[in-house]
Amino acid sequence: MSRYMFKNDYSEGAHPKVLELLQKTNLTQQEAYGLDEYSMQAAALIRDLINMPQADVHFFTGGTQTNLTLISAALRPHEAVLSAHSAHINVHETGAIEATGHKIFQLPGSDGKITTDDLQQAIDFHQDEHYVKPRLVFISNATELGTVYTSRELEQLYDFCQNHGLYLYLDGARLGNAIEATNDLNLKQVAQFTDAFYIGGTKNGALLGEALVITNPNLKRDFRYIMKQRGALIAKGRVVGIQFLALLQDGLYFELAKRANNLAQQIRQAIEQSGFSFLADSPTNQIFPILPDDLIQQLYTRFDFYIWQRYSRDSSVIRLVTSWATDETKVGELIKMIRNYSKQK
Repeated sequence: MSRYMFKNDYSEGAHPKVLELLQKTNLTQQEAYGLDEYSMQAAALIRDLINMPQADVHFFTGGTQTNLTLISAALRPHEAVLSAHSAHINVHETGAIEATGHKIFQLPGSDGKITTDDLQQAIDFHQDEHYVKPRLVFISNATELGTVYTSRELEQLYDFCQNHGLYLYLDGARLGNAIEATNDLNLKQVAQFTDAFYIGGTKNGALLGEALVITNPNLKRDFRYIMKQRGALIAKGRVVGIQFLALLQDGLYFELAKRANNLAQQIRQAIEQSGFSFLADSPTNQIFPILPDDLIQQLYTRFDFYIWQRYSRDSSVIRLVTSWATDETKVGELIKMIRNYSKQK
């Protein structure tokens, strides 16, 4: 029997409405390289949703490519990125940013998030031309630990960056999950308090794809040239753009994120009730419970997930992730195993 996966939120294909629109438009001839009518419509829709008609919107196939292209375009040769030590660009992108010649300066942060105090310490450290010059701040929302920046926290970071000549760039691979986890944040605020961000599709119902939104005019110049150089300006750009039309035009994107969050929080509640704690306080679709190793081995006979890190001699942190397509019956089975273990102890 194959194990059901709680490893990530991109093991399934795409939401049926995405596939339906792809099939419906399949034989319609369109311009290439993101200049098709569907990508144009999706870009216009995004600009309407954030109430920024001047914003540039570009579609990419994946998050690493999006991060690499935007960051390399934003920085001069001597400039660097500031990020949390747990940031995706720092630990899960195979040195893609460093390969462009730009240093990532790691900040300790807390639960995957950084603060203005963290940024100030970094600026104080980099005093002159003998150091790299901090220029871009990278954050993820939701973070790599499933935690969320509130609108107030985002505004504080943005104000700090504005006052210190820094760009603020937000990785939105799980932006829908961050927004749906709190009534405090929306797309308009994300656009208002960043210089650039992306709306992640790969992890929320699309076959693949991310929608990069650039709001700062200084980052717009020659950007399609840079995309082409980085292999991001694909001939069949329509394939990515049209998916965001399907996901965003009727609010489907946020419905899917909300469902994923709700399922993860059901698991989280059951784990808490069973007496176990968590590495971070995550309200999204990623949770990081600290469990006894023997329970982990029991769960592993039926479910697949990542063992995140060793916690103590006989316990470890695991990562459980739900998606827009997670089977509710499998969630119930996972919860039952955890509760049965707790009752036996």
